[in-house]
Amino acid sequence: MSNTFNGSETIGQIVTAFPGSSNLFQEHGIDFCCGGGRPLTTALRQKNIEEEAFIEKLNRFYEEAKNRTDPNTDWRKLSSSRLIDHIVSTHHMYLQRELPVLSEFITKILRVHGPERRELAKLHMLFHQMKMELEQHLIAEEATVFPLIREWENHPVPSLAEKTANAIRDLEADHSGVGNLLHEMRAVTSDYKLPAGACRTYTLAFHKLQGLESDLFQHIHLENNILFQRVSHPANES
Repeated sequence: MSNTFNGSETIGQIVTAFPGSSNLFQEHGIDFCCGGGRPLTTALRQKNIEEEAFIEKLNRFYEEAKNRTDPNTDWRKLSSSRLIDHIVSTHHMYLQRELPVLSEFITKILRVHGPERRELAKLHMLFHQMKMELEQHLIAEEATVFPLIREWENHPVPSLAEKTANAIRDLEADHSGVGNLLHEMRAVTSDYKLPAGACRTYTLAFHKLQGLESDLFQHIHLENNILFQRVSHPANES
């Protein structure tokens, strides 16, 4: 594994280059907003955090994020079970990690900047509606629909296909709802345009929201256009 970060970089430089590092900093109580000008090693010593282990973890997370999705992968060639494993370990894990962090960031910028930026109240409402819907959606997928698809893959009988297809229709409706919320969030923020002098948390929140949108597009594509099609339209599978 290559070491992109060695600890001499400032916290602000690291978060700018790798926004996902903010989760790790937050987990360890390291201020990356007002304290972003400190070298990482200085912040770790102030917190009595073992430097080598932290930097190794930071670099590992960076490599995992960089390699999370290979654009050249032909997802159609994966079995349904393997595709489900990828969706859960990649996209579901991403949402479970990012949604709570984004909730804190969006609440913080509303509290600090809301009086001057009235669109942040709308953004706060839209995001938390989407967060609630996604959390319920992930539970439905992992507890009910994905097990049905795995069962159908092993026993593709018509009765099971119909039961699975009915469950999938509900999920596809959820996907449409999430897509509408993403569209509204982008509209209310003027395509995530930052105001002049935006603080680090404001900047990072908008950056993470765009990353969330990109990940959700890929996530929903894999489900709607590949995985679910196998059950709903098996004759069309290539």
